[in-house]
Amino acid sequence: MSFFSILLLALALAMDATAVAASRGLAAQQVTLTHAVRVALFFGGSQALMPLLGYYLGTVLGRFAAAWDHWIAFALLAAIGLKMLWDARPSQAEGNDEKPGARDPFGLRVMMVLALATSIDALAAGVTLPLVGAPLLLTLVTIGVTTAALSVLGLYAGKRLGDLFGRRLDAIAGLVLIGLGVKVILSHLLAP
Repeated sequence: MSFFSILLLALALAMDATAVAASRGLAAQQVTLTHAVRVALFFGGSQALMPLLGYYLGTVLGRFAAAWDHWIAFALLAAIGLKMLWDARPSQAEGNDEKPGARDPFGLRVMMVLALATSIDALAAGVTLPLVGAPLLLTLVTIGVTTAALSVLGLYAGKRLGDLFGRRLDAIAGLVLIGLGVKVILSHLLAP
């Protein structure tokens, strides 16, 4: 497998994490360097580690893991998206300046769940790495670095959109997460 093919794989795997990072930017009152580092580490790290796990799980669990990965990703993304929609509803105190759902969009639990949900496809890709002759270390590093960089860009783009269009974009971010979950299911169900 050539480096160009590995890079294309990394770009494809990074898209969900980038979109979810943008939703974090939408949900945040402000984005700091600490937030950017957290996003890079969680999303880039999970995208790098999941193919390694997939590589080893593929030898043990094979088709069973592939049979359920899309349902797990859908459930996690849909649950978080629904929570964001719930948090985006108008508050009882209209004068309240706090953004709905902005309590801590970079909290440890939220970031762990989002990182897991967006890296399920990387787990599945890891199962195929030995079959296509991909150099494991180069592939893992490329996937992790690419995802980290694109996620940070997505975070800042989401923040910029949130600043331009206001706080109701939390609902849109929730719909994006639900849409990503639906995309995962449909791409699996409609695959030949």
